Amino acid sequence: MQYASTDGRGRPVAVSGTVVVPRAAWTGPGERPLVAFAPGTLGIGPQCAFSKQLAGDYQDAYEGGNIAALLRAGYAVAATDGAGYLDGQVHPYVSGADAGHALLDIARAAPRVPGSGLSAAARVGLWGYSEGGAGSLWAAQLARSYAPGLNVVGVASGGVPGDLKVVAKSLNGGAFAGFLLDAVIGMATTHPEMPFDELLHEEGRTAVRDARTLCLVGTLARFAGGRTENYTRDRLTLDQIFAVRGLDGRTWGQIVETNKLGTGVGPAGSGARHEIRFPVLQYRGLLDEVIPAETEEATRRAYCDARVPTQWNTYLGDHLLADFQAVDDVVRWLGDRFAGRPMPGNC
Repeated sequence: MQYASTDGRGRPVAVSGTVVVPRAAWTGPGERPLVAFAPGTLGIGPQCAFSKQLAGDYQDAYEGGNIAALLRAGYAVAATDGAGYLDGQVHPYVSGADAGHALLDIARAAPRVPGSGLSAAARVGLWGYSEGGAGSLWAAQLARSYAPGLNVVGVASGGVPGDLKVVAKSLNGGAFAGFLLDAVIGMATTHPEMPFDELLHEEGRTAVRDARTLCLVGTLARFAGGRTENYTRDRLTLDQIFAVRGLDGRTWGQIVETNKLGTGVGPAGSGARHEIRFPVLQYRGLLDEVIPAETEEATRRAYCDARVPTQWNTYLGDHLLADFQAVDDVVRWLGDRFAGRPMPGNC
């Protein structure tokens, strides 16, 4: 499907995604619940869209099992591709507002799909891991202001890159440096007024062109070990790039900071900029080699310190394995939220 959303600057944008409803009738109380699902990183090439991969057009996705587990539980699924996979677009990778809006809007659009049998009053859960973990948590933070009519009852977010500066410094020069290049392209896409192309030499421009055509495996293979110094004219370090100013006086570092999760959050009635009126599940792999533990722990602490009801789970796995290890727990946790059971949290 295609549906209407809003980009991070408040402009209308078309986004693609997939809505799946179990054939079996819903036998639980009320309307069939809906889970709005944000996939993890798939690459920013147009062929990488999660909906295309679910349809078999291209395959290096890894979360089909997550969707299947939700369907077995009887829940409908609305899985966004995220913005940027339609003709003429570039995926705004790691842009919090773009990701949050896209996830909330597919939940609002799903009941309007002919034959879905879904209700606009249905209870909605949000779920995502890694890039999707950040997207689902941004959706949670924006739900009250952006989609106040949506009946969100809980969000599950794993492997969350909550502080992009911390993640960038960890990725630079390492095996997963391709994620950093995608993030740089995503930020440049959402902020075209900021210096970008002029910072690159020809090898850097070639890297950007290549990244825009690649999916997950290709991105990791092509850019393993890459450093910002290798792609910029003046061999700029990350800190030097963060200090570059645009015409409006803002630095790249300030723009990256606007995507930090856990700032300005609070529970219902707190008056916080981001009031979260439903429980939160955050989780991570103890052996995560992609997202630094310090930022995942910091996001969890920020939520706990703000008195947002939060459950924190850990798994004895690396970044990818923890995604799979958590599936059954997440589906049960969402089921408890749909059933209205209390969640005291474990802050």
